[in-house]
Amino acid sequence: MDIAILLYDGFTALDAVGPYEVLVRVPGATVTFVATEAGPIRTDTRRLEVTADAALADLASPDIVVVPGGPGQEDHMGDEAVLGWLRAADATARWTTSVCTGSLLLAAAGLLEGKRATSHWLAVDRLADFGAVPTAERVVVEGRTITAAGVSAGIDMALHLVAAEAGDVVAQAIQLGIEYDPQPPFAAGSPTTAPAEITDFLRANSRHVLERS
Repeated sequence: MDIAILLYDGFTALDAVGPYEVLVRVPGATVTFVATEAGPIRTDTRRLEVTADAALADLASPDIVVVPGGPGQEDHMGDEAVLGWLRAADATARWTTSVCTGSLLLAAAGLLEGKRATSHWLAVDRLADFGAVPTAERVVVEGRTITAAGVSAGIDMALHLVAAEAGDVVAQAIQLGIEYDPQPPFAAGSPTTAPAEITDFLRANSRHVLERS
């Protein structure tokens, strides 16, 4: 099973690394970070670098595609090298997936038209501009397309994916192995539960908090 995780300058680290930590543990799976060109790619904070081991052309037909989000996604909404690769990969992939604003790249490639999909809560409404049906769910499975909400939701998405491909036992074993048992100190992980002043603060300061923290 060939799994391609797309990287681009300005992606959010956990969007890619969270699913990686789950998917790399699937028996028989090969996970490859890909980009328009192989080489080091900087995350949105500019403080972390992840290496793309292959160019998009080197892995044209992966079995699974994972598209992370991040502020750098905006620069690729019209990038035909990326969008064309997504369309071609999706045509033969068993699963096409995204985390956070990675769903906007799928939408820009025309892969979410008429489908229910999710994204980071600050961006989810933009999906409608591309013919998708926005939903606030954490993970949305539509046929062989899976979209996840913001950042940490990529781990949930990957576990859903493992369960579909390798069964619940393997998925649960991986969850236990990485000790994914969230117990946050605050009920502030969603705009539906966070205090209004926190939600307002993040809306006003999202570029600073999310991109340069």
